[in-house]
Amino acid sequence: MNRREFLKRTRDAGVGLAGASALPFLLGRCAAVPGGSANREPNIVIIYADDLGYGDLACFGHPTIATPNLDRMAADGMRFTGFYTAASVCTPSRAALLTGRLPIRSGMCSDRNRVLFPDSHGGLPEREITVAQLLRGRGYATACVGKWHLGHHPEFLPTRRGFDRYFGIPYSNDMKPCPLMRGEETIEEPAVQETLTRRYTEEAVAFIERNRQHPFFLYFAHTFPHVPLFASSAFEDQSRRGLYGDVVEELDWSVGRILQALRDRGLAANTLVFFTSDNGPWLTMKLRGGSAGLLRGGKGSTWEGGMRVPGIAWWPGTIEPGTVCRNMVSTLDLFPTAAALARAPLPTDRALDGWDMTPLLLARPGWERDVMFFYRGTRLMAARHGPWKAHFITQAGYGKGPSTFDPPALYHVERDPSEKFDIADEHPEILAAIRRIVVDHQATLEIPPSQLDQRN
Repeated sequence: MNRREFLKRTRDAGVGLAGASALPFLLGRCAAVPGGSANREPNIVIIYADDLGYGDLACFGHPTIATPNLDRMAADGMRFTGFYTAASVCTPSRAALLTGRLPIRSGMCSDRNRVLFPDSHGGLPEREITVAQLLRGRGYATACVGKWHLGHHPEFLPTRRGFDRYFGIPYSNDMKPCPLMRGEETIEEPAVQETLTRRYTEEAVAFIERNRQHPFFLYFAHTFPHVPLFASSAFEDQSRRGLYGDVVEELDWSVGRILQALRDRGLAANTLVFFTSDNGPWLTMKLRGGSAGLLRGGKGSTWEGGMRVPGIAWWPGTIEPGTVCRNMVSTLDLFPTAAALARAPLPTDRALDGWDMTPLLLARPGWERDVMFFYRGTRLMAARHGPWKAHFITQAGYGKGPSTFDPPALYHVERDPSEKFDIADEHPEILAAIRRIVVDHQATLEIPPSQLDQRN
């Protein structure tokens, strides 16, 4: 995509970066969607880990954490090596996934409060449209299982945001007391965390069974490996990586159960399953936190390790097995992709920041994302254009304050994914191009008040 086309799309508030071609790509093909039938759109399952690092799975290079189910998922599907979350901490990253919009557009970020807390009054605004609302409008059964963290007051709960069912915790498991909810009722307080992964999985499998005869959307957002870590007795003291490995290996077991449930019910060929993480690893937790592999930084930062995360897509019969995708892709792209697969019209009254990734999944031409913006709260810290990433401000995830660069630091993150070698002096023309892209992007922003700053 040339820059002129990029600017045209960013200025089009009706479709945003999703692009006007998102739905016609599928609708112009035939009556049936890939992997489905003429009478039924595909099921969609998103499995979302919490604080899982880029280097925490065996299929992404970890030497001592055993993840056979995720490894098989990658071998049978597509592994993304350039997959990004839209924020480096919980609340804004979840808002971005569910709305296809950068958190700064929805008020789901802040420079004072990085996430929502038990004393927060805010949550995902009613004006925001979630992927669950979009799909339910197309006849999908919808369920949210696991961690929500987009507002715990009744008006913000999943059941008010397009989900037919909810079973999980309303915010992070280190925020006490941490209740377990079903629908809008607390059924356990505090939640027995050793049992959560197993109980979530049972809930997810039951939802699949109940809705096997019609399309469904399952948003399965795990509590772990966010600290504090808990594993069930079946996985405790089993991993060579210690407790963190125990927890990740139980998540791997859970993924295996979901995929097997789909196979057993004859739904695998008509279901897209996408696995990823909300942000990078919590490095300050040391052995209780994970690994970003060769990437720099972790949770809370806009270095690669804070926002580049594992990504795996599985859709037997549609995605070519063993595919490795090195394109720049984001959780923002899940919203328009789900809309395209469900033949749901995209909102026309707001800017979107995602692209339909169907061309990637089908190994067809048409994928055009070549820009990624890296925000910490409301501050644009970095921007990537093609293989080039410019840092205007850098800051560790926790602890030290920010450092500002003029000119910005510049890294070629395909040749230097660890962001070790600043080559800004060698490429002033690249920095100039990125600056122009940033100016044009910021001209599209209408920034509402922060929901995260509404606290007691």
